[in-house]
Amino acid sequence: MIKPQLPLLLLCCVFWLSACDTDRVYEQNYDFANKEWKVDSVPTFRFEINDPDEAYNIYWNVRNTLNFPYRNLYLTFYLEDTLGRTISTDLHNMLLFDPKTGKPYGSGMGDIFSHQIMALPKYRFDSAGTYQVRLEQYMRTETLEDILSVGVRVETAEP
Repeated sequence: MIKPQLPLLLLCCVFWLSACDTDRVYEQNYDFANKEWKVDSVPTFRFEINDPDEAYNIYWNVRNTLNFPYRNLYLTFYLEDTLGRTISTDLHNMLLFDPKTGKPYGSGMGDIFSHQIMALPKYRFDSAGTYQVRLEQYMRTETLEDILSVGVRVETAEP
């Protein structure tokens, strides 16, 4: 039998944990069907910047399984301004496993690991408005297996 206080306690814990992340401006992840990132799948993330005087840290979120066949993941990003113009683009090489030991980086339980990788530290936007990030996998295969999700996190940077 569940005690009446238990649901209230769980609800309080959820609110407490979500309130701890005061720097987050935006965070969203895109889950891939069948644990496969196909080359023609380009997740897009839209977020609001209200204060262009602030500096922001932008991270890539990646979730993979231990069966991911490579030690790293290449992705190309496109950051677009409020008019749809590309204002920043680059190819990122992200190590998901230690090259010597094969031990996974990130945090995880069982065979699933999550990574939050700094992409653009202390980035400054020119103006307030809606911005967009597109992420493309840039590996040598049409279908990248054992990638569960990718995402974007934007947070205010420490001065």
